[in-house]
Amino acid sequence: MKRIALLTSGGDAPGMNACIRAVVRTGIHLDMEVSGILNGYNGMIHGDFVPLKSDSVSNIIQRGGTILRTARSMEFFDREGREKAFKNLQKNKIDGLVVIGGNGTFTGARIFIEEFGTPMVGIPGTIDNDLFGTDYTIGYDTAVNTVMEAVDKIRDTADSHSRLFFVEVMGRDAGFIALRSGIAAGAEDILVPETHTSIDELIQILEHGFRKNKKSGIIIVAEGDDAGGALEVAAKVKEKYQFYDTRVTILGHIQRGGSPTANDRILAGTLGYAAVNALAEGETGVMIGVINKNITYTPFEKAIKHHKNIRSDLLKMARILSS
Repeated sequence: MKRIALLTSGGDAPGMNACIRAVVRTGIHLDMEVSGILNGYNGMIHGDFVPLKSDSVSNIIQRGGTILRTARSMEFFDREGREKAFKNLQKNKIDGLVVIGGNGTFTGARIFIEEFGTPMVGIPGTIDNDLFGTDYTIGYDTAVNTVMEAVDKIRDTADSHSRLFFVEVMGRDAGFIALRSGIAAGAEDILVPETHTSIDELIQILEHGFRKNKKSGIIIVAEGDDAGGALEVAAKVKEKYQFYDTRVTILGHIQRGGSPTANDRILAGTLGYAAVNALAEGETGVMIGVINKNITYTPFEKAIKHHKNIRSDLLKMARILSS
């Protein structure tokens, strides 16, 4: 394997640049030529390949986002688009691909391998931490810290005005950001898509806090919670329980940005290094992950289809510690 290429696809995540750096420098160490593909699978279809040298990735380890940029490619859904992508790989004499992204990225990679046989390995880069086959994904730790810091600031004003804040965090299908950030910030309750939300039970928790002389509160709501987002949940609570002056904060895309934490930088470097070595050893169709501090290879199909479970014991712990 003499020439490899890499791309970032789907939603950006802090630590992607650190991973790009690791892939490029590991490839060069193994005497490979490394190319970057701009704008994800769209760039592969339209031939946006750029050579990457060691100095191309200098001073990016601390930067959020991705220097290769990212996009969701509708053209890649069609075989015609994938065939154009394959011809561009041939034109650039690419022997193998490293793709950094999430569920959609690996779904596309799995189909591409089946149709054209190009060796590909994946690296989990998503703030949602919802991929099976790894304890943590690149960007998750930074996102949790971003939420925690924001909630710490919100709690100051909540205490000052005796207010109840509903803080919405990302997590359309998974509540991992909500769970960890809620524990770290001492939230009164955490609402996630994986569990049923009872408004009556939530009100009981708030009343319990009131009886213990709590003057304010924070409720973390994952955007995909079954009772609705923060706006809808807040309205339902206010309709039945009007003791608190209620406010809603939707944190949105600030969770995707910012300089990656030390944990995300180390994870990104570890996975990038392992991915290039996996390609060199003949691996394909696998996502590189870390489980119990050990490097693992999980087939794309398994990483995509298997559900990663949230820890219900942590939800129980969070309620006990905040009561």
